[in-house]
Amino acid sequence: MKTARQITLDLLIRMDLSGSYSNIILDNAFSAEKLDKRDKAFAAAMFYGVLERRMTLDYLIRYYSSLEFDRMSPKIIQIMRMGFYQLLYMDSVPDSAAVDESVKLADYIGRSVAKSFINAVLRNFIRDGKAIDYKDLDKEGKLSIEYSCPKWLVKKWDRELGEEKTLVMLRASFGRPPIYARVNTFRFTTDKVIEQLHAEGIDAYKNALLEDCIELSNTRSIETSTAFRKGMFHIQDISSQLCCRIISPVFNETVVDLCASPGGKSFTCAQMMHNRGKVFSYDLYDGKVDVIRNGAKRLGLTIISAAENDAQKFSPDIPQADKVICDVPCSGLGVIRRKPEIKYKPMKSLEELPKTQRRIIDTAAGYVKKGGTLIYSTCTVNRDENENVVEDFLKEHKEFVSVVVPTGIKMLEDGYMRTMLPSDLNGDGFFTATLRKVE
Repeated sequence: MKTARQITLDLLIRMDLSGSYSNIILDNAFSAEKLDKRDKAFAAAMFYGVLERRMTLDYLIRYYSSLEFDRMSPKIIQIMRMGFYQLLYMDSVPDSAAVDESVKLADYIGRSVAKSFINAVLRNFIRDGKAIDYKDLDKEGKLSIEYSCPKWLVKKWDRELGEEKTLVMLRASFGRPPIYARVNTFRFTTDKVIEQLHAEGIDAYKNALLEDCIELSNTRSIETSTAFRKGMFHIQDISSQLCCRIISPVFNETVVDLCASPGGKSFTCAQMMHNRGKVFSYDLYDGKVDVIRNGAKRLGLTIISAAENDAQKFSPDIPQADKVICDVPCSGLGVIRRKPEIKYKPMKSLEELPKTQRRIIDTAAGYVKKGGTLIYSTCTVNRDENENVVEDFLKEHKEFVSVVVPTGIKMLEDGYMRTMLPSDLNGDGFFTATLRKVE
């Protein structure tokens, strides 16, 4: 049986080779490997921790290694990252164990020749008091290494958000975020759902900011729980739930959700409508459409119709709607806590996104009834994908005007465009804009 550290090393190597999302790789590994609860927690903490702190760890490897970083074996680099991470960020691991277990991993990958090198580098760091030397770095460079965030992104946030909010974003990029769920109010009360979850050993309590939102912990395999199978709730981040409050659908309305998978907004809207009216949920791929259909069936929401559709192309088959939601594909800079690998994407990967987003919102405009509402949203904090897209849209679409929808939450400013930082609600970073098609 593999140890927790061996499994973590395998995951990190696989992560670099596959380019998949961290949560998918981890879930698949835990399904395949036999680990007790304690080892799973240790492996998950180190796996996500190494991903979150990769730039900091690589800075230390370069600083203490006599070999050039680019000439080192990728597998040895992963072992060194794990070793430095344990020394810096895992107080429960003694320094001697962090070094010795890292050395043993060289045997595990068949590179015993590297054992003395790994041992020497890590022990040199310990002898220096485990302190990071930032003295040759400028302000942005220090923040980049300290918070393991690319320098271009530090500069971008500093320019768009200011120094104070940039620090908020950087600090909020570490640690596992809370798990939120939305109670299926069409069939159950919040108290009933919490009672059932507690009976199954899952911790759940009401969120103080948002009605019918519950926060979960000790979730285990929550999708196998009786409460989940009975359709008592669906998983949806608090920021996304707040977006539905801004949408404010009512019964007998028609709602079109253009980029709907996995269906959270469609489900919440249908529940707010008391399962009366019509919700048309679309996504590009049939597999994602099946996820929406299965979710609606589990929740008992019969007004949801799910189908394939390319949101960038106008379809005459999509009906005119009172509310049209376009939660567009984006860079995901608001969900770095969930997927830390997102922040290491090259800056160029963001450049084409606003063009796609503009095509989607332009197309979405054609589905809005006169007097209807268009909601544009992303899970990113990036002016190019958010404010700039909406402002450019309004310049070209004079038939739309901005609409201010108060949230009733004191820490959020009221405005037709609203950026929510992770620190605001302790949820994902999120952006919404609300526009109305004039009569």
